Amino acid sequence: MKQQLETIRLEALQALDAVKDAAELDALRVRFLGKKGELTAVLKSMGKLSAEERPVMGQIANNVRAAIEEKIESTRAALSARALEVRLKAEAIDVTIPGEPVQLGHRHPMNKALDEAKDIFISMGFKVLEGPEVELADYNFTRLNIAENHPSRDRSDTFYVTDDESVLLRTQTSPMQIRAMEQIKTPPIRVLAPGRVYRKDEVDATHSPMFHQIEGLVIDKGITMADLKGTLETLIKAMYGPDSVIRFRPHHFPFTEPSCEVDVQCFKCRGVGCPTCKGEGWIELLGAGMVHPVVLENCGIDPNVYSGFAFGIGLERMAMRRFKISDMRMIFENDIRFLSQF
Repeated sequence: MKQQLETIRLEALQALDAVKDAAELDALRVRFLGKKGELTAVLKSMGKLSAEERPVMGQIANNVRAAIEEKIESTRAALSARALEVRLKAEAIDVTIPGEPVQLGHRHPMNKALDEAKDIFISMGFKVLEGPEVELADYNFTRLNIAENHPSRDRSDTFYVTDDESVLLRTQTSPMQIRAMEQIKTPPIRVLAPGRVYRKDEVDATHSPMFHQIEGLVIDKGITMADLKGTLETLIKAMYGPDSVIRFRPHHFPFTEPSCEVDVQCFKCRGVGCPTCKGEGWIELLGAGMVHPVVLENCGIDPNVYSGFAFGIGLERMAMRRFKISDMRMIFENDIRFLSQF
């Protein structure tokens, strides 16, 4: 039996020296040390030995097992080191090869226009506020002096969230007028509130069911229409250049009195008329006016002491004019060929 054990030890060590991969190593472990392995088979026959021989053979068998196990572990470590070396060579990076340039992103043209507008208004003392897109009808309509039978309240024009029409996706940023006056309470008030708004408009070159507005509000003693006109001219000429052509048209908004709409001359046709401006030569940019006394009273501000103006600017149209974009749909389509120009 002693000779058998020595033979197993020598055969195992020689076989382990020639191992090439982990699968072969595991096969040898099973062959020599497994439940049906060669060493196990010898140990099972130890019952035939005498009481004096059994401890001696047991010690020899344990030494053989320990030698084989030690060799298996050292071989496994060597195989792992060899595999790591092969992997490192295969994955090596030649740092002398020029790398591929990484294409960096940049701000969307609409965000660029918004940031420029914010900077202009902040320089004039405005504070930027944010408000909810899911709004109460009380803020979106009622407290802005918009009558119950006004067309803008119709379901064909507005996305309502509740059946009783008390909650909706805001159709304008004008509710921020009410929220600003509630928040600040005592004039002077000078705020700017940009954000998304929603209307049931058909998609075309200048309309979208989801678009962005910038709401502005100024409340103080002695504010007049001249202050509104000067503020808007400062914005437009700062955004589009001192040669920008602007016109103010009388209009009607329930929450301002008097009211006006402000247009800029079409950048594409320069007033001649084209598809972008629908042949008019002008692109409507914003609506504005003096805050209606009823709106001031609804917010607890005395219209006999204070006055103010408000305006709502279409951000997409501002970006179109700023970057000479002829179709609003291009702003939302995420075409990299278009966006990479900015």
